[in-house]
Amino acid sequence: MKVGCIGLGDIAQKAYLPVLGSLPGVELHLQTRTPLTLARVADGLRVPETQRHADLDALLAQGLDAAFVHAPTVVHPDIVERLLAAGVPTYVDKPLAHELADSARLVALAEERNVSLAVGFNRRFAPAYAQCAEHPRELILMQKNRIGLPEEPRAMILDDFIHVVDTLRFLAPGPVDDVTVRARVQDGLLHHVVLQLAGDGFTALGVMNRLSGSAEEILEVSGQDTKRQVLNLAEVIDHKGQPTVRRRGDWVPVARQRGIEQAVLAFLDAVRAGKVLSARDALATHELCERVVRAVREQAA
Repeated sequence: MKVGCIGLGDIAQKAYLPVLGSLPGVELHLQTRTPLTLARVADGLRVPETQRHADLDALLAQGLDAAFVHAPTVVHPDIVERLLAAGVPTYVDKPLAHELADSARLVALAEERNVSLAVGFNRRFAPAYAQCAEHPRELILMQKNRIGLPEEPRAMILDDFIHVVDTLRFLAPGPVDDVTVRARVQDGLLHHVVLQLAGDGFTALGVMNRLSGSAEEILEVSGQDTKRQVLNLAEVIDHKGQPTVRRRGDWVPVARQRGIEQAVLAFLDAVRAGKVLSARDALATHELCERVVRAVREQAA
């Protein structure tokens, strides 16, 4: 199975390539426009010279069975469009694009060509989060905070807060009837944002504070007098009277803990089986992010 990886930045090197580089039956092809990075990463993975490519044309000429896109978001639309037009099942880092129109166009193209398109919402596959979908969820609270990183609203929401948005959508136990957004913007930079989704019998709150003093990710789901907390995707605390704590095993790879490994395997298994994956639900997350962007800008005006 010929699998291409486009873009060899931090997320590719830390999360995806350790998985892809260890899978049996996968002929890994790497592509980046930076020669030194290509040589260093390929050498580390022992990828032959014939499987190293300096441009997308050379990569597409290999007749790929699947591709993973980890290039900067600004070039996602062009790269993904070319892959889909060539009939290559494509997995792309979130977001599909910074602009909703581009994301919608790519999803429509994938459907038109009947080609798989998947977006890297790995938290849906992270064991600790996936298990929360089986827990009572009358109240859902997710925080994803950073230290000293206020940012332009669209970039912050589409590149980072989108994980919070998608996780709330994934865990919401029913249709969302009400959406509320509150934010603080100063000098054009988004300091914090709060998203509330509500439906019949549940409320979901997503919070991101870029000046929180702590880099952390906390998920809590509660209902029927029970509560489950997940700290940094690794530690699970169940509350029902006395709390019980489960921590990530010492030998559990980070890629498995964060759902990266499972997402990769699910995508490649679908490709092998000839199953076409739709990004229509992922587009709904992008649409909600666009709604958050508009609300933030209105409050800052």
